[in-house]
Amino acid sequence: MGWAVLLLVLACSRPPAPERGGPPAGASGGRSPASPGGGQPPGAAGGGRGAARAVLAAADVAVIRAGRIEATTPIAGDLRPLETISIRSRLEADVDDVLVRDGERVRAGQLLARLDAGELDAARRSAEAERASARTELATAEWNADQAAELFKSGAIAEGDLRMRRQAVDGAKARVAAAEARYRTADREVTSTRIVAPANGTVERRFVQPGERVLRGAPLFTVVRSEVLELAAAVPARVATGVQPGQLARFTADGRAFTGRVARVSATIDPASRAVTVYVQVPNADGSLKGNSFASGRIVQRVLEDALLVPTAALRQSPDNGAPYVYRIEGDQIGSAKVALGVVDDAAGMAEITDGLAAGDRVVVGNVGTLGRGMKVTVVGEKPAGRPGAAPAAAGERRPRGP
Repeated sequence: MGWAVLLLVLACSRPPAPERGGPPAGASGGRSPASPGGGQPPGAAGGGRGAARAVLAAADVAVIRAGRIEATTPIAGDLRPLETISIRSRLEADVDDVLVRDGERVRAGQLLARLDAGELDAARRSAEAERASARTELATAEWNADQAAELFKSGAIAEGDLRMRRQAVDGAKARVAAAEARYRTADREVTSTRIVAPANGTVERRFVQPGERVLRGAPLFTVVRSEVLELAAAVPARVATGVQPGQLARFTADGRAFTGRVARVSATIDPASRAVTVYVQVPNADGSLKGNSFASGRIVQRVLEDALLVPTAALRQSPDNGAPYVYRIEGDQIGSAKVALGVVDDAAGMAEITDGLAAGDRVVVGNVGTLGRGMKVTVVGEKPAGRPGAAPAAAGERRPRGP
């Protein structure tokens, strides 16, 4: 009885026999469930899927070509009037009339205001009469001196009388000079009652009203010369050596593009900012630009013709040393090429290539996802390159498979 129970226990502990026609569990010929691609990374060699493929749009690919590029220096600041003129009263008087208002354009010599000239005009007429009297006295003294000289030659008068006549001439000349000075002063004061524009410009502010009494030196108007605006920009000293008077500058202000020229370059470096002040003048004959408008632009230091150009969006940096490189399309694969850069124009989005690429090379532009060397690539809109000697299959034709 004991032996029978033992045999029964041993029979129950055996594993079940495999199904007929299937590999035994754990056999080397069996296939376990696998992830997509057979568990191998994309592009890896083996019996899994083929190499990974990138699909790019035509806008993601740029062709290297020769072109024109500018070496520029960025600048920004406020466009200020070339000159701001403060017109002040030269005398104390009442304001008779004001002929212009704020914002009005004026010409050089244009009458802006009139001051009361009643008393001053009377003083000028008095000074004019004194001048005429002094001139008459001088003419009389000169005639007397001439007569005395003739009489002295004939011995009719003594030498002392001749000297007295000549001294009278000198005194008359001094009185004429004094009268002339008084007349000029009076005439200048009368002229100062006419307030005129010293130059072409625009009235920025007027400070007086008709009927007011102004003191000597009181401000009357502020006129700005806005036919030329000037921008004072701070340029880093390391790049300021290439900035010279006469160089072209391109600006954007109030949403419009303008051009100007470098007028002056400071001879010293600011010790705090380590920058050099560059003065750029912008013509504004039509007054389309307003003073104190903010403008940003670039000074064109030099222009390169027929330079090999690549979009700056195609440039990448190596994570190891920061060296620039690009992804280049080589046939139907992605390759990489280290490049050497020359002039970089950030405003135009182009860079000069001095080494690493040739005209006609195609490079990947922008962020198109993860790329790698050896990755297959397809550019939408371009015909895929077939195998040499392979003709396209006709519709419905079935090609024989290769071995």
